Amino acid sequence: MTTLTLQIANQIIAAALAKSKESGFKPMGVAVLDASGNLKAFASEDGASMFRFDIARAKAWGAVGMGVASGVLARRAKDNPNFFVALAATAEGKFLPQPGAVVIKDHDGQVIGAVGASGGTGEEDEAICAAGVAAVGLVAG
Repeated sequence: MTTLTLQIANQIIAAALAKSKESGFKPMGVAVLDASGNLKAFASEDGASMFRFDIARAKAWGAVGMGVASGVLARRAKDNPNFFVALAATAEGKFLPQPGAVVIKDHDGQVIGAVGASGGTGEEDEAICAAGVAAVGLVAG
């Protein structure tokens, strides 16, 4: 099993932000969490609002906690809103089921963390997260 190191987390962030810049997206914040939901690294581009950290982390926290991309969680929340409201309350605001985060898997399919972004649309956020994971040779899920 691959370990999500600080070096890998920073490489994921750098690649995600490079993809964002290449795509012409608004200033982003990107958070990488380990498999236990602990913050490994975060970066915020110049001009990003103060909410970027909290939103990016909450998207990634939900993704790693549930083992799927946050876009999947957003779709699930539409069918079961009471559960997701209760989950968000139980998580004391650390859980946000909105598109913009992917889980990070090793090549054995083990979830080793998650990366979340905030600043663009949910689809833009999720796309740069997936690009960051792919750039380090891991699997986005």
